[in-house]
Amino acid sequence: MADAPRILVLDEGTSSTRAVLYCADGAILGWSSRPIEQHYPAPGLVEHDAEAIWQATLACGRDVIAKTGSEQLVGAIGITNQRETVVAWDRRTGRPLHRAIVWQDRRTADACTELREAGHEGLIQQKTGLLLDPYFSATKWAWLQQRPEIAAAGGAMAFGTIESWLAWKLAGGEHVTDFTNASRTMLLDLEASDWDDDLLELFKIKRQRLPRIVGNAEQLGMSLAEWFGRPIPITALIGDQQSAAVGQGCSAPGQTKLTLGTGAFALTNLGSQRPRNMGRLVGTIASDVKGARSYALEGSIFVAGSLIKWLRDDLGLLTDTGESEALARSVPNNGGVVLLPALAGLGAPYWRPNARAVISGLSFGSTRAHLIRAALEAISHQVVDLSAAFADVGAPWSELRLDGGMSANDWLAQDLASMLGIATIRPADVETTARGAAMLAAVGAGIHPSLAAAQTMLSPTRRFEPLGNAAERDGRMAAWHQLLASSS
Repeated sequence: MADAPRILVLDEGTSSTRAVLYCADGAILGWSSRPIEQHYPAPGLVEHDAEAIWQATLACGRDVIAKTGSEQLVGAIGITNQRETVVAWDRRTGRPLHRAIVWQDRRTADACTELREAGHEGLIQQKTGLLLDPYFSATKWAWLQQRPEIAAAGGAMAFGTIESWLAWKLAGGEHVTDFTNASRTMLLDLEASDWDDDLLELFKIKRQRLPRIVGNAEQLGMSLAEWFGRPIPITALIGDQQSAAVGQGCSAPGQTKLTLGTGAFALTNLGSQRPRNMGRLVGTIASDVKGARSYALEGSIFVAGSLIKWLRDDLGLLTDTGESEALARSVPNNGGVVLLPALAGLGAPYWRPNARAVISGLSFGSTRAHLIRAALEAISHQVVDLSAAFADVGAPWSELRLDGGMSANDWLAQDLASMLGIATIRPADVETTARGAAMLAAVGAGIHPSLAAAQTMLSPTRRFEPLGNAAERDGRMAAWHQLLASSS
């Protein structure tokens, strides 16, 4: 397929933004990446500069096109993004009205508590599949529109999540979002095709401020010629976790992926069956392609790779994140150290937004290696609890497909298999979020006729089988649950 159009994916994550250029057969021609600065104006608050995100995204796209000599060959653009992060901007100027409020931000925890105590969580879960938590978008938008400097924009105020913001900038004012991102806002009924009136009223959000909702693979607009030298069709939008599931080939009911990035996100495909029995998990739209909608059950762990980054950047315990694997292997066990990584509260299945991080079991015998190993183990411990929550609602895991930057850590991939008692499977290209968006963009542009046909773009895999013994596993989980209980 050497003469087939190339696919440019703009992959906007929490800690970095990337552009990846694909051939129609899935081969990667090149990529470019830039970091995203994190802003922490107060404890529990996490913000990004939306304009800086746009400039970094544009620079990465231009860079990878220039490096690969693809100026005339790109036939489609796909966008995938950190979900639930919200932007407010002025339609007249195209400038942000406030820093973007990131999905990890906890500023609306009290507002969520008030809504829960007023009895609204049942309605929200019934309609949207979500729980009342500051993680999701609606309470962030509600908070933003109360700021005087934002309210001053009046009817020019526009709301969107990150893919909506990028599409607006790329296409010169096209205000769109997709069903996967819309399903994370607490404003969309999972079976609907437009924003829900009851939920808009509950959160006091005006419909005209929100984007039009579109499918995941269709032509949504054209990029302005000034960005990449000529107009290019934008043919896919999708939230990062759903995109990773597409890029892992999780197309059949029961197939499950776990993305190990800034956080850790498990998603089990439910096919065309809307999730009903969710427990403390959430239901979400997995994809909506050419009118065919599929659903998923999801559990979101808020802190995973960001824990290792914090140990590296703020505590200076690592020179690079890759060093964590060697340190974990250098000791036979955690030396009694157990870590609760609640740096941004606890997500599924605990949903404790005000939880704080704790390190227990330290002694003079504790070393840097013990602490790093305990940090990696904490990721596995949360995933074990998450797997139990999936099993409790009739969606047990038979195998787990890993992706994301942290899944390249062989020690962690093996530890997950051993602690879960099931095989973990990792693709050669662990950045499946971008790959999923490329597959959808190829379908939206007509390069592939269907998502099933686009699976020729999938990456080969490696399999990790369970090792270890039940006593070791049970001992670790007992210490973990004791720490959880004592920190409540």
